[in-house]
Amino acid sequence: MTPQQSTTAAGAPSSKYSRHTARGRGSRLGPWPVVVLCVLIAAFSLLPLGYVVAATANTGLDTIMTLVFRPRVGELLFNTLALVLITVPLCVVIGVGGAWLVERTRLAGHKAWAVLLAAPLAIPAFVNSYAWVSAIPSLGGIFGGVLISVLSYFPLVYIPVAAVLSRLDPALEQSAASLGLGPWRVFFRVVLPQLRIATAGGALLVSLHLLAEYGAFAMIAFDTFTTAIYDQFRSTFNGAAANMLASVLVLFCLLLLLAESKSRGSARYARVGSGAQANPRRLSLGWYQFPGQLLLIGISALALGVPLWHVGRWVIAGGAAIWEAPALMNALLQTLGYGLAGAVLTTVLAFPLAYLVIRHPGPFSKLLEAVNYISSSMPGIVVALALVTITVHNVPVIYQTSVVLVAAYALLFMPRALVNLRAGLAQAPVQLDEAAQALGKPPLLAFLLVTLRLSAPAAAGGAALVFLGIVNELTATLLLAPNGTRTLATEFWSLSSEIDYMGAAPYALLMIVLSAPMTYLLFVQSKKAAGQ
Repeated sequence: MTPQQSTTAAGAPSSKYSRHTARGRGSRLGPWPVVVLCVLIAAFSLLPLGYVVAATANTGLDTIMTLVFRPRVGELLFNTLALVLITVPLCVVIGVGGAWLVERTRLAGHKAWAVLLAAPLAIPAFVNSYAWVSAIPSLGGIFGGVLISVLSYFPLVYIPVAAVLSRLDPALEQSAASLGLGPWRVFFRVVLPQLRIATAGGALLVSLHLLAEYGAFAMIAFDTFTTAIYDQFRSTFNGAAANMLASVLVLFCLLLLLAESKSRGSARYARVGSGAQANPRRLSLGWYQFPGQLLLIGISALALGVPLWHVGRWVIAGGAAIWEAPALMNALLQTLGYGLAGAVLTTVLAFPLAYLVIRHPGPFSKLLEAVNYISSSMPGIVVALALVTITVHNVPVIYQTSVVLVAAYALLFMPRALVNLRAGLAQAPVQLDEAAQALGKPPLLAFLLVTLRLSAPAAAGGAALVFLGIVNELTATLLLAPNGTRTLATEFWSLSSEIDYMGAAPYALLMIVLSAPMTYLLFVQSKKAAGQ
């Protein structure tokens, strides 16, 4: 081998050598300080699941049988299953259908519709419920639960499906069309199978949100496991009945994660090579243009128009006086404070794990990552119950303090930061870090100047999405917030529960205003991620 073959003109290792060293790095666990830190973070994220297992084990078989196999649990089981089995398919139909109209047809104003169909995610589900109760005071039951859930959560399917549709290789569809398949057969036989992962992921998110939601269903008096757990906790303070209901709820979450994992299968949907360079051909809607527009207008009117109209109506009815309440500014400042603190802590905790997964991939790093995702799928009320129990019995000095509340936010929203950090670190080649070290920079300084700098935009995006989750978080905040804490969500809930809809309106409006830019960021980042 000649010197020219072994090194480049600049003296850097050849691509063959780089690949060899990259494989060597990937086979190791990683730097021991990072590994230890990731193990500690994983152990921290396992607290809710450990609490559920311990509570179930300590209850005793006879008590478990008595508490689980009773009519009340059967009622909650029926309501929860009916809610999931009706809502998720409707969200899939609306999400996939809306994404196809926006991304693959000559829909008039498709760029505006692309954003409008994602916008309902900026309105918290309990604010949506507040608006619909304002419009229909008698709203309730399974119909009310499904209506509010579909209008609040269909963007969780629409956003990933639209992102994938915008990046699918059009050559496959062109080949199918050249073989004589019509547009509908091409969609069902070629396009739809390639959307399976995005659709299953979106459906999982909708399901987990349904299991975790409290405020939206409590407002219409529709009982689910989460509303029953909260009521039970308030009446008996962490009694056995609440723990058993939490165990059943966690079992549901784990089964959903398993089902989503199985639905992905082993098929691959990535392009081989660069793929076709042409953009996908948009289909002409012809006479279907009008019904397509009418359908999207109807969905937007229900998901955006109704909540915005009623929030605005109550704001106008309240006049200037509702904006002068001292509690409003205090709630805004506390929300911003907790949002920033939680976003920073969560992003910092997610960084070592993201680094380990990208720089040292292997079974060990994948296991640590999976632990985080499983634990973070736990509903907020289960996380809150776990932290209440642990702090009361083991560290009472921090019980009901800001430390515990921010820790709960980190447990709930770490995947939002982790996904973004993974993408950012993947775009910061390790060779640049090595080049900086070759020029005399210490490893830590090289990392700070190169890798951390290049991944900063992704970290900021992840922190923004964590901030969005904290602004709209209700259940864990209600249970864990220190005395005197008033966030926008908890103050809105307090006032709306007292039927003071005018007083609650400015809190709802501020939550929407804070959430809107973060929702747009999520939409844009999903588009970028689909192209990677």
